[in-house]
Amino acid sequence: MLVIDNIMVSEEIRDIRFCCNLDKCLGSCCVEGDAGAPLEEEEISMLEDDIESIKPYMPEKGVEVIEKYGVFDYDAFGEFVTPLINDKDCAFVYYENNIAKCAIEKAYEEGKISFQKPISCHLYPIRIIKHDDFEAVNYHKWYICQSACTLGKKLELPLYRFLKAPLIRKYGEEWYDRLVEEIEG
Repeated sequence: MLVIDNIMVSEEIRDIRFCCNLDKCLGSCCVEGDAGAPLEEEEISMLEDDIESIKPYMPEKGVEVIEKYGVFDYDAFGEFVTPLINDKDCAFVYYENNIAKCAIEKAYEEGKISFQKPISCHLYPIRIIKHDDFEAVNYHKWYICQSACTLGKKLELPLYRFLKAPLIRKYGEEWYDRLVEEIEG
């Protein structure tokens, strides 16, 4: 376990080789699982503020879900998550060349909003568990990312390097630099 400030980082973050391979997985992490993507409370208000700019990128069924239920739902543990279409696809998913993509991120990339996408999505396959006194940063092993692990090994790309931008977004550049120093010495 690596500890930077009050953040406990699993050694798998250092050891796993990883690089998303959308041509193989087709964005399965956006449409598989038993709940939507985890949301932080402040992300809900960002989504509410930006929803009219995001809707043009969403499928009709996603817009219907958002209009009926709002931009968030609750998972089985009462945590905030994105709503789902038919208990499967994230309501913000659209398809491009059969690949699941994020309407929030598309609106961001086109300069329509300043919110990139939920941090949980940006960090995936890292999942953060918040405790009273610390946060635990863990690797979420899931069969749908097998091709990403294969590509990461081929490229010799550590997970913490692959996820540099979202780790900096979450914890800051100074924290990330200390993580790299701890790992690479």
